[in-house]
Amino acid sequence: MQETKFSDLTFLGGESVFARFFARPFKRFLAVEAAGGVMLLIATAVALIWVNSPWGDSYDAFWGVPVNLSVNGIEIFEGHTLADFVNDALMALFFFVVGLEIKRELVTGQLQNLKDAALPAVAALGGMIVPAALFFAINAGSPGENGWGIPMATDIAFAVGIVSLLGNRIPRQLKVFLLSLAIVDDIGAIIVIALFYSSGISAAWLLATTVLLGLIFVLGRLRVWWIPIYVVLGCIVWWTTFRSGVHATIAGVALGLLTPARPLQNEGETRTIARWLRDKPEVFPVDVRYASFHIRESISVAERLETVLHPITSYAIIPIFALANAGVRMNGNIISAALQSRVMWGIIVGLVVGKTIGITVFSLIATKLGIAKRPASLTLRTLVGLAMIAGVGFTVSLFVSNLAFGEVEHYDEVALVVQAPGDLAFTEADELPTDGSHNDSDYSQSASGDVEGGSTEDNAKIGILFASIIASIGGLLILSGSRKPEDE
Repeated sequence: MQETKFSDLTFLGGESVFARFFARPFKRFLAVEAAGGVMLLIATAVALIWVNSPWGDSYDAFWGVPVNLSVNGIEIFEGHTLADFVNDALMALFFFVVGLEIKRELVTGQLQNLKDAALPAVAALGGMIVPAALFFAINAGSPGENGWGIPMATDIAFAVGIVSLLGNRIPRQLKVFLLSLAIVDDIGAIIVIALFYSSGISAAWLLATTVLLGLIFVLGRLRVWWIPIYVVLGCIVWWTTFRSGVHATIAGVALGLLTPARPLQNEGETRTIARWLRDKPEVFPVDVRYASFHIRESISVAERLETVLHPITSYAIIPIFALANAGVRMNGNIISAALQSRVMWGIIVGLVVGKTIGITVFSLIATKLGIAKRPASLTLRTLVGLAMIAGVGFTVSLFVSNLAFGEVEHYDEVALVVQAPGDLAFTEADELPTDGSHNDSDYSQSASGDVEGGSTEDNAKIGILFASIIASIGGLLILSGSRKPEDE
């Protein structure tokens, strides 16, 4: 990673005590790969503490505040809550950055070469199929079976951040493998969201979205480089996608994939322009604008946007998303009920076991068949360790969980455990309304007293949290015993 440079013309580059001992160290921290994961972890902890505190009701009240946006009577975003706004609008920007990352990898990164892309692509395929199959096998026939897409996801920020904690013990080549695997995994998650977690599709609005995306593509081919027009068109694409019934975050991905990932200017021409500006006897503002445009265009639009937006999504949008979605009430009774939930166990088995087995086995099969070549640094131990860390599905898993259960499933999944003399009866997925009309006494009862049960979505969230912790610790333990690159 390149060292962050600070100009002495600005506050950050100055010599004040605050700049030297706080501002610059904090700025460098944000440039570290693990920083995004740390911020996400903090936001998750805050959400859990908040919702389980004496002020827990304020958590639901805050995120349940209605958000209504309209322009001149045209409904933009109405009848939804603040949490919906985070999930449908802010997360679209996150998925736009995901789209930029995918486009960059496809055009100039590891995924541009079919041979190099084969191993992470096949590994990601195994890391999606096996977890989904295990979840479905555990939940088949129950109201929770719709959540099969939850354990398919890998959280890029968390996964890469966890691996970076091991420093140079993990070669860069393996980090690239994990990143490429996670990106292919994201492609799979995006397809699943678009095909299986979108409902009530409107052909007219979908056609409008397609036409607008086509217009953006044509403008790009014509080299129209006026950014404001793309911002306006992008916002309209989000709105038409939102109205079409396809989840609005897909608009972010589509826009990211349409963003140019190749620079207009090569390095040689850029240096020529820079020398021209340097040697000019008199420099005017128009000369600076001309030179700055050509110098700036030596870096692709996709890379520039990713550089600008990545900190915003990593340190603002994703933590806000976690704050809005990770808040689940936890006490002995709720956790006890969750432990008897097939949804929770389907997620844990899917993310921890399914990801590990799927990625490892599919990778070994691909190399055995000659479809892909395994790098020398990717030993069986490191492969298993990376596969387990890929089971940290946190952000996207929570997102899919919200789509699977938050908006469609309006019932609580309650595990009934009734103890009778010499007999133990176990029933799952009794349904109770979650419209606020119930109270604690409405939940399942046993011979020893009341047992609180969580909703299907809450059980899913608990499963995601537990699975992510298990996958993180297990992966770190496996990888920490691997040899350093210089020893290989």
